[in-house]
Amino acid sequence: MPRFTPSVSLSAPVSATGRHERALPDLHALAAFVTLCEAGSMAQAAQRLGVSQSAVSQLVKGLETTYGVQLLDRDVRPARPTRAGHILLDMADELLAHARSVAEHLRQRVRQDHAQIRLGCVDSFAATVGPALIRALSGSARELQLWSGLTPGLNAQLLARDLDLAICTEVPTDPRLAQHLLFSESWVAVFPRGMDCPPLRHAHDLKQQLQSLPALPLIRYTLRSVIGQQVERFIRHLGLELPQRYAFDATDPLLSVVAAGLGWAISTPLCLWQSRAWLDQVQLVPLPASRLGQREFHLLCREAQWGTTADEIARLTRSVLLQDVVPALRHAMPALPADAIRVHTAPARDAPSTPLPFPAPSTTYGVPPP
Repeated sequence: MPRFTPSVSLSAPVSATGRHERALPDLHALAAFVTLCEAGSMAQAAQRLGVSQSAVSQLVKGLETTYGVQLLDRDVRPARPTRAGHILLDMADELLAHARSVAEHLRQRVRQDHAQIRLGCVDSFAATVGPALIRALSGSARELQLWSGLTPGLNAQLLARDLDLAICTEVPTDPRLAQHLLFSESWVAVFPRGMDCPPLRHAHDLKQQLQSLPALPLIRYTLRSVIGQQVERFIRHLGLELPQRYAFDATDPLLSVVAAGLGWAISTPLCLWQSRAWLDQVQLVPLPASRLGQREFHLLCREAQWGTTADEIARLTRSVLLQDVVPALRHAMPALPADAIRVHTAPARDAPSTPLPFPAPSTTYGVPPP
């Protein structure tokens, strides 16, 4: 028989006039009182509740103390409800029914809220992976809002609860946010079509190639974007000193300037796929692998509220990448190396993720075999 520990207070808030005010009912005690009235005896009520008769008696006395009224007439055997007891009994049924429904109503509201997902994504992800991800989520989300923008803005919206989840290329240092590493992509150099650009095996190859070019400036992303900041760190990592001349927020105008022969750029496969209208007017040269030579995509959320949904979105994103996006990239940009995109498998809790390389035939420095 389970042990029952009554959570009843034998005293109630008392005002200066001695009246009991704003006393909240002990639902355990209220349920015991209703059971006693229905059972007709203290012994039967104790048996139904799986507690001792003294526990039932203590709970009822606690209610009487809380409300300052006598609920049972103990001068008769078995004890019967007083007039106040009958009044409380009439009100208790509705109150207990509502209390019992709280858990189910809460679960329903959570399911409804999670059926409405506000997902933020960086622009290159929204334009390339986004459509297939929305299609995959359409069966589980009643309403899906996909917002796109720059990583700093998305992180701020997530922290302000304007977004439920966000896919970004930089992780904020906030302990409230959980992160899932989805995939990474390597930097690639983009030159005007027709320019002699041999494969780059090492960083010094890029330096030598730039010296042989006819004074082509680097076309940059602006530093207000995370990709612009990451490219600058990568350039410094390679030991390159390149003057500032042109900078753009988006890949479309950046590629248009490269296609016009006014410069070269450093970008990523997803950015190039987003602006693929320019692909036939430029040429790609994979950059040497290095510690800073990649851009990572993370799914961010508040784990307690959105952990399960985040796991599902991460799973669907990896599936969309491998089944839809990566094959399309491979077809459109055959010069990409085998590790241009590395999809990370879902790790066990606290275990490192496992990267899956870009599925491509054997290549040498990004050039497919004949």
